[in-house]
Amino acid sequence: MKEIIVAIDFSTCSMHALNYAVMLSNVTKANIKMIWVDNNSSPDALFTTTEKEVRQEKKKYFEEIIKRHEGQLTTAQMSYKLRKGKVFNEIATQAKADNASLIVSGTHGVSGFEEYWIGSNTYRIVTNAPCPVITIRQDFEYGKNIEKIIFPIDSTPDSMQKLECVTILASLFKSQINILAIYPKSINVLKRKVESNTKKAVQYLEEQKVTFSVESIVSDDITRTIINYAQKQNADLIATMTEQGVTKANVFLGPNAQQLVNNSSIPLLNIRSKLSATNKCNG
Repeated sequence: MKEIIVAIDFSTCSMHALNYAVMLSNVTKANIKMIWVDNNSSPDALFTTTEKEVRQEKKKYFEEIIKRHEGQLTTAQMSYKLRKGKVFNEIATQAKADNASLIVSGTHGVSGFEEYWIGSNTYRIVTNAPCPVITIRQDFEYGKNIEKIIFPIDSTPDSMQKLECVTILASLFKSQINILAIYPKSINVLKRKVESNTKKAVQYLEEQKVTFSVESIVSDDITRTIINYAQKQNADLIATMTEQGVTKANVFLGPNAQQLVNNSSIPLLNIRSKLSATNKCNG
């Protein structure tokens, strides 16, 4: 991996995400770049004295963070960037400019917390990012490794598009991938598509010599099935596609992906479809 972008608003949630990124960096050797976005509406040329003072304060905070983490990074470097504009746009723009491999963002889940921008921008960061995004709750206790990754498979073509990225991570962390084939209760044609996708995944993982297991569950509640299974397995990460849809008003997460971000206590690896993504967890 080349670089990990971390969305920072100096909340406890975003600092937890940064610490998680440090763990990732120590395995992947990727540099870390922290991004803070000034989402004040005034244009760059019209910075007030107060706004300039705020930016200087943020720079001081970042220097302190870098100093505090000096002994924790084994080989990579940590830097920061201050940007101005819409939070999700600026983080996506920076990730694209740096050809970043991954973005890490904290999330408060269903609880919200609007006093920091992480709470209201997580979904938009995921749907606008040019690379995979890991979202992590501040109450998730992680170790020094990602030992078990849940790989849900359903009947959709997008279900398979996350396989390459997941395999890269599993190879780096020597993780086990748990394939979870989710079969609908009554529609046979969809069951056959799930079976076909599962066979393709098994063949690919065998070729890549990655440790994996396969389990099938019959359910029409995809979100709850994934979360319950991941908790039962004490998983470290769940891989999901963002199931994007586009309207004239906005780009939004599909229902299952958004429910996972809202309700999963386990970190999510969110990957956009090939039609919209330009970077797939590159090495």
